[in-house]
Amino acid sequence: MNVLLLAKAALLGIVEGLTEFLPISSTGHLIVASSLLRFDSHATHVFEITIQAGAMLAVVWHYRMRLAATLTGWRSDPSRRQFVLNLLLAFLPAAVLGLLFGSFIKTHLFTPTSVAAAFVLGGVIILVVERRQRQPRTSESDRARICSVDQLSARDALRIGFVQCAALVPGTSRSGATIIGSMFLGLPRQVATEFSFYLGIPTLFAAAGYSLWQHRDALRADEAPLLFVGTAVAFVSALACIRWLIRYVSTHDFTAFGWYRIAFGSLILVTSAGEWISWPAG
Repeated sequence: MNVLLLAKAALLGIVEGLTEFLPISSTGHLIVASSLLRFDSHATHVFEITIQAGAMLAVVWHYRMRLAATLTGWRSDPSRRQFVLNLLLAFLPAAVLGLLFGSFIKTHLFTPTSVAAAFVLGGVIILVVERRQRQPRTSESDRARICSVDQLSARDALRIGFVQCAALVPGTSRSGATIIGSMFLGLPRQVATEFSFYLGIPTLFAAAGYSLWQHRDALRADEAPLLFVGTAVAFVSALACIRWLIRYVSTHDFTAFGWYRIAFGSLILVTSAGEWISWPAG
């Protein structure tokens, strides 16, 4: 196995782990980073999706006690049963739309310039939602009723699931769509962030599994080290990011990420329009 290719896989693993749970789009960063690194794996799209499983394993590890208690107690504990139901309801909309339109999205939208446009639009939305959060409210009753993910109703979960569908467009950000969308729906920032972590487990494991199965004929044994290195590095970097983000949201908003998205997306669009960087078509 080419050492340089392994180093590129490790760098992409770092990019995945550090961006998966921030509202800045891990897929978008992977597409751009892969282009800059000229990462030419035989199954690049499969690699980019599969290493997301490493980031999800970081969530599983961080919340292992809660998840273990849920698995062993959901039959007898109504709150844990509702939690499982909520995850299923929030997962289904994106799963159905992904199956219906996944091929079209991969063919037409997995390009740096389309990702850049989504970056900018997503950044604007973050700024709008954060500004709305700072405005005085006549009533805090709706937001005050939910203080933890255990208090989410089935209706709340389904609404978050529909919001997550926006993340099917590369560059939108799954975590950004679910966190910012949940806040727009009235959920507190900490609850929105934590539920986004949990929702990522079935969503991204399913995406990785489906991608591997769909492209099983394109996978080669000599590329297994790439997947292993990328996934392992993504796990370590994602675990560090999760712990940092939990502390961050307790005292900060996401305005900085909104401006970052706008600046980064604009940079890609400008370099593409000026032909300073020759971004690949897909």
